[in-house]
Amino acid sequence: MDIASYIDHTLLKADCSPADIKKICEEAQAHQFVAICIPPYYVTEAVALLAQLESKTKVATVVGFPMGYSSTIAKVEEIKRALDEGAAEVDVVINICAVKSGQWGFLKNDIDSMTTAARLRGKKIKTIIETGLLTEDELRKVCEILLEIKPDYVKTSTGLLGNGPTPELIQRLGELVNHEIKIKASGGIRTRAEAEAMIKAGAQRIGTSAGVAIAQP
Repeated sequence: MDIASYIDHTLLKADCSPADIKKICEEAQAHQFVAICIPPYYVTEAVALLAQLESKTKVATVVGFPMGYSSTIAKVEEIKRALDEGAAEVDVVINICAVKSGQWGFLKNDIDSMTTAARLRGKKIKTIIETGLLTEDELRKVCEILLEIKPDYVKTSTGLLGNGPTPELIQRLGELVNHEIKIKASGGIRTRAEAEAMIKAGAQRIGTSAGVAIAQP
């Protein structure tokens, strides 16, 4: 398995430095990870570093991270800024408060507005739904909305709230979105065995800060 082609090599610590960003770019180039996922603050710098390395690795960043409850307008502006600065992908957090309030119309508008903002610029969007905080009924309803809008990916978790994914969850997500939306498994995936189990269950991307260890044969 060419596992590197599944990995979003991730660094989202609040105190990460320019030296950390340089290191993650160099690691991504060395292992040919599909993308790095970094804070919005460092997008311009990471794009330039990867260009210097002549790397094909994409720059992804996060929006509304990690809580997701900022206004939809604010999240859309975050997307526009990140893409203008060179990001190729955005990992956006849905409004879980809206889910818990049963405000499904609001949630649909939140997801649709963010997805449209990415599509207008021809970029990919991964919608983080924080599965560890959702009931089965909430998960089903969120997936129904995702099927209407069809973002590029549904992502399991920010890695900071609730529980991380399991192979069983990945299979369930695939069923709920009729395998029409790709799945990114993220949150606590630290070993190659864990990553391979997620991929075999149906994940097309793995978000992890342990990309280098996972990529080792």
